[in-house]
Amino acid sequence: MARKTLLVGLAHPDDEVGAAGTICAQVARGDRVVVVWLTRGEMTEAFGPVSQAEVSRIREEHGRIAGEILGCETRFMDFADTFIESTAEAAHRVARLVAEVKPDAVLTWGDAWARGMRHPDHQASGRIFRDAITIARIAKAVQPQAPHREPAPVFTLRGSYSPLPAVVVDVEPHLDRIHELARFYFERIGFGNPEWIDTRLRAAAEPHGLRYAEVFDAWETRGGVVKTLLPASAEGLPGEPPHPSRPV
Repeated sequence: MARKTLLVGLAHPDDEVGAAGTICAQVARGDRVVVVWLTRGEMTEAFGPVSQAEVSRIREEHGRIAGEILGCETRFMDFADTFIESTAEAAHRVARLVAEVKPDAVLTWGDAWARGMRHPDHQASGRIFRDAITIARIAKAVQPQAPHREPAPVFTLRGSYSPLPAVVVDVEPHLDRIHELARFYFERIGFGNPEWIDTRLRAAAEPHGLRYAEVFDAWETRGGVVKTLLPASAEGLPGEPPHPSRPV
């Protein structure tokens, strides 16, 4: 079984709560999962009147512990909390990371309409990661890294009213880890009430005949119920033309 790499690109530490079961499922398959947060979530008021530098330090530690709970790699970039903008410069910065990690798929924020999911940092970070996948294919944009030209289909956290196919991950086998992560954040920043998490997972699962599920938008692959996002099949769907390895 070929080992796959899933890149999870998010805005703030604790965003990964919405994909915790999916991350655990991919890790349990024996795959590599790299969670990247663009900011340190330093604008939170959860710690009272302390400096942003101290908040950043605390939240870096949170990210490290979250990675240990989920069994994945974690990284931070140095974008500013609440100031993320989807620009060409931002996409090029993240493209160099994509070229380094060489993911087989990217899970990130998508378009959303509900409060919380439509946080401007969430929306901007999703666009940045999605643009970066394309920029990472361009050698001159990511040098000295080698370009990443293998398929890297996009999955996004699913918002209300999404017209895209839904890919449904059965996360019941990973409930203990999901709840452990939720309790960790709930005790420290007041987000991730385990009862709310449980209700959310059940509601997502019910239409698909499951008990607990996380649901994402499939941008380039088929929807349906799966155990893991990878391997992902685009069989029967229109693809993109091959990228030449050198000028022709």
